Amino acid sequence: MPSVEKSGADPMIAFDGVEKRFGDNVVLSELSFTVAPGEHVCLIGPSGSGKTTILRLLMTLEKCDAGTITVGGTSLSHMEKNGKLVPADEKHVRDVRKRIGMVFQQFNLFPNMTVRGNLVEAPTRVLGLSKDEADARAKELLDLVGLGDRIDSHPTQLSGGQQQRVAIARALAMRPDVLLLDEVTSALDPELVAGVLKLLSDIGSSTDITFLCVTHEMGFARDFSDRVMMFDGGRVIEDAAPEKLFTAPEHERTQAFLHAVVDR
Repeated sequence: MPSVEKSGADPMIAFDGVEKRFGDNVVLSELSFTVAPGEHVCLIGPSGSGKTTILRLLMTLEKCDAGTITVGGTSLSHMEKNGKLVPADEKHVRDVRKRIGMVFQQFNLFPNMTVRGNLVEAPTRVLGLSKDEADARAKELLDLVGLGDRIDSHPTQLSGGQQQRVAIARALAMRPDVLLLDEVTSALDPELVAGVLKLLSDIGSSTDITFLCVTHEMGFARDFSDRVMMFDGGRVIEDAAPEKLFTAPEHERTQAFLHAVVDR
């Protein structure tokens, strides 16, 4: 599959022969792909094609039934012990997962905490930052997303767009190498979508974070991505640069999907 190797380094994300089943339903079938450090990859395709499952596997919210997943060259599922490869223990999984941030569809903010609390909780507990360090980082990130004046508000006092901006800031507070985006605008009112997508584009252009995004926003996928992968039936059926995939898709299924979702 094509890949934009921005740094010539080893892949930041690598799926090798990954399979995921729920009962008799095969959601992902022998899935293999890589994402280079700093690369922006968008996953598109019909609902139920397995896109979000990929993100859930990377977040270890699900476990694959076959194959391997590595992040920065380190396996998510196995570790070396006494010269042998054995199933990963919780400490190993936590250490790898520290490198990954995720922004969900439904914000998933802690409603009992202020915006400040949402941003400092994980950096202090997981990364071991002091409260002062975590607080300074929270203020910096809230200024970045345009919500510096809402640091002591509770999520219920914020609009949907503001809550999603806080969720993005919270993910960035962990200084991830990889940021996963799962349909981050699907729960927003239409007039709020453009602002959140512009924020993500600004972050993408000003950092070296690796992005893996599930989206139905074709304009965002076209403008933000280095590569776009089209999924159907748990497989990648087309993988190309956005200018190629959106203007001259090769696969008939990709052509039909884009015809249905892109204004022409």
